[in-house]
Amino acid sequence: MKRIAVYCGSATPTDPVYIETAQHVGRTLASRGIGVVYGGGRLGLMGAVADAALDAGGEVIGVIPDALVGTEVAHRGCTELHIVSGMHERKRMFTDLSDGFLTIPGGVGTMDELWEAISWAQLGYHNKPVGLLNAAGFYNELIAFKQHMVEVGFIRPAHAGIMVTDAALDPLLDKMAAYRPHATIFSMKADDL
Repeated sequence: MKRIAVYCGSATPTDPVYIETAQHVGRTLASRGIGVVYGGGRLGLMGAVADAALDAGGEVIGVIPDALVGTEVAHRGCTELHIVSGMHERKRMFTDLSDGFLTIPGGVGTMDELWEAISWAQLGYHNKPVGLLNAAGFYNELIAFKQHMVEVGFIRPAHAGIMVTDAALDPLLDKMAAYRPHATIFSMKADDL
């Protein structure tokens, strides 16, 4: 993987573990020679990932909607900063520029990005790994809910492994690098669905 899209929050929670996690992600990706593609912001976990990667000599590509540039949250120190018209174009660019997706703690926008990456993989719009870093147990309930969707039958067995999870970054990146694409909905026949 040459570049990974990192999905995370633009907020700064009071517990320092979240900023520390973001910094660790930025440093680790840079040390592995993996470029960061992210939301282009300078605040919260977004800014922490970008700053840590840049400080470690890594490539950082920001993709930010023009409406957010006007609020002065854009990170002007990125290796590249792409200003796009809206969220749909932003997420498409994340997919086009990256070889995988890594979600760390975040809020509603982060969940939107994660589930779209999974949905697009399920359908067949991409065949890239979708990683979820369960730092400090932040995603315990989400992981359990995803398993519940599998058990109930809303996620097909062929797609149960799209979301790759781990509580530690290095093993998660190794799992993502070893990811093998699954059968997509586009390649299935109606009887398989």
